[in-house]
Amino acid sequence: MSRILLIEDEERIARVLKLELEHEGYEVHTKPDGRAGLDAALSETEWDLILLDVMLPELSGLEVLRRIRQVNATLPIILLTARDAVSDRVSGLDQGANDYVTKPFATIELLARIRSLLRQRNLQDQPAEQPHLLKIDDLTMDLKSRSVIREGTTIELTPTEFELLRFLIQHQDEVMTREQIISEVWGYDFVGDTNVVDVYIRYLRQKVDKPFSSKLIQTIRGIGYLIKVDPAQAPKETDEASGGTATKEKPL
Repeated sequence: MSRILLIEDEERIARVLKLELEHEGYEVHTKPDGRAGLDAALSETEWDLILLDVMLPELSGLEVLRRIRQVNATLPIILLTARDAVSDRVSGLDQGANDYVTKPFATIELLARIRSLLRQRNLQDQPAEQPHLLKIDDLTMDLKSRSVIREGTTIELTPTEFELLRFLIQHQDEVMTREQIISEVWGYDFVGDTNVVDVYIRYLRQKVDKPFSSKLIQTIRGIGYLIKVDPAQAPKETDEASGGTATKEKPL
């Protein structure tokens, strides 16, 4: 629920606007003069938007606006005023208002302007997308630099291992069959044993899972593989080549 501060000294306008805004689902707090409005605006309350009348007792709306902007440059503020002169509108916008509505105004238009400003603010608050970065748990994969980092450690992968890991991360929490993996990583025209997938999964586990505290790559018996956060422990069997016990996938 967005929180709106309405600073308006005309009681009838304040009452009507409050009812209309609350009907739209906003939480609305009203203040009847510039001094009280400024105190509320600068309080610890986090406002999503301020509706600010220009002609106010105690402090003018433009002075309230100026002081708010000294400490908060991004809070959306719409000025409400009976003044329609171009110079008044320019003055308000120059001092940091995001929008300007002249009385009398249609409530439906004011609501549309409020929605527009709140949408803009929400978009600005969202972190910038980085489509070239793939992440799962503490592992980050950069498709541009073709680098893989886990727990601050760079992992060196061959081109095929990199493409296999990319495919699994892009489908994390989804079980991928050998056939799907071969089509994506090796290509539709691949001719050979599908056990090549098992071999490369083993290579990948040695680099991506074995040196670290948690395991990401999981075998789903009889189906295929998936990558997920905190998977169940993979089956254990003796690794004859190393002479010890290692995590290895069973053939599907």
